[in-house]
Amino acid sequence: MAERPRLHTLNKTMRPRITACVTTYNEERNIRRCLDSLAWCDEIVVVDSFSTDATVEICRTYTDRVVQHEWLGYIGQKNLIRKMATHDWLLFVDADEEVSAGLRAEILNTFEGKDDHVYGYEFPRMVYYLGKWIRYGEWYPDIKLRLFHRDHGRSGGQEPHDQVFVTGEVKRLKGVLYHYTYDDIRDHLETVNRFSSITAHEKFKEGERFRWMDFLLRPKIRFFKGYVVKRGFLDGFHGLLIALVSSFGVYVKYAKLWELAFQQRQVRAAGQEGGGAR
Repeated sequence: MAERPRLHTLNKTMRPRITACVTTYNEERNIRRCLDSLAWCDEIVVVDSFSTDATVEICRTYTDRVVQHEWLGYIGQKNLIRKMATHDWLLFVDADEEVSAGLRAEILNTFEGKDDHVYGYEFPRMVYYLGKWIRYGEWYPDIKLRLFHRDHGRSGGQEPHDQVFVTGEVKRLKGVLYHYTYDDIRDHLETVNRFSSITAHEKFKEGERFRWMDFLLRPKIRFFKGYVVKRGFLDGFHGLLIALVSSFGVYVKYAKLWELAFQQRQVRAAGQEGGGAR
């Protein structure tokens, strides 16, 4: 077994202790970078959804707190790992993310003089996409609330986009969380396809139905917002590609919402025909 990296020990007894929480599945290409960036935390907890690659073996060289559990969804998995943490302050980091040196230093400095009335900290996330750091458009600054007191925060939102909700004051930090989001365009499109299916099913389950106005207008609004209003054009071709794929994802999401309603009507029609035949 490789030697386990030592966790940061500077002034740990003088500040609130932090548990880093990481959920994984087949992330052997990313997980070492992620865990290296968390070595300063007081504890690292990993919940893995039965990876078939070397993810778990790599994680166990960093921490003894590695648990394998069936996938409960993006929100469910976050609420599960929250219960496994030992310390009161939790830092949620995805396996394809990295805490920058600047963000690490800012967190440690902030916690040395901790304001007892602040229960959550948010910070910008910067995406590395096709060899370029994205600095404009919808992807930056992508503010994430990921550091919070467990008694004042919970995971919620709508699948597949989990969010942390905090009761109490939240402070914004300047340090950046790095995100190595997609390997290539195919990976980007596969993720859009997967996420659009999840989102459409969630909307359908909650009673939302297909509307032509959503299908025709929302993709165009999404493109205009990301490419023009948020100046995605300043990222060059990367910015154009991101805005186009995001717009396409909105089209697909509402098309799948229409499809779910169509399938429901087909099932009902088949049931009525079957009932009339008896």
